[in-house]
Amino acid sequence: MFTGIVEELGEITAVETLDDACRFRLRGPVVTEGARHGDSIAVNGVCLTVVDHEGDEFTADVMAETLNRSSLGVLSTGSRVNLERPTAVGARLGGHIVQGHVDGTGEILERKPSEHWEIVKISLPADLARYVVEKGSITVDGISLTVVDAGPDFFTVSLIPTTLALTTLGIKQPGDPVNLEVDVIAKYVERLLGTQGGTR
Repeated sequence: MFTGIVEELGEITAVETLDDACRFRLRGPVVTEGARHGDSIAVNGVCLTVVDHEGDEFTADVMAETLNRSSLGVLSTGSRVNLERPTAVGARLGGHIVQGHVDGTGEILERKPSEHWEIVKISLPADLARYVVEKGSITVDGISLTVVDAGPDFFTVSLIPTTLALTTLGIKQPGDPVNLEVDVIAKYVERLLGTQGGTR
């Protein structure tokens, strides 16, 4: 489990394309400290397994399902990525419960800078809209954020200078894809109530 508090802005150093998958080599001095084979690291919000680890770099395999459901397929050598290690039992939950299981992708639609923060508008797939509410939580490229406005096919978030400086949302532009993970609690509530899309 993750919390959506990005630990560092890493970099893709190599991409090996396979028949139905790919292997990334990533640089991240913070997240590789003490890393072992089989550990989990969230890469732009996608939970990946450490295959190999050497120095400040690690490799991870990405299967076709993950490439199809996330924006990892557009990454290339030199791409910057958000990295986070799983939260430890008993640690502070700084963001919200994040599984690292991407529900879909959105697209940066608009950026509106102001003096002390920036409003970013992101497209929202129709099948995820019911899980997104104003002042609720959503994960964008692995970053735990609070929803400012929620529409039928978009939502907005307000980014503080720290988020802009230390994550991919500081460099992504309109048209760029982002990974989205909605609040898992909303999905469990829907399932327990036997509802889908507001009908019983």
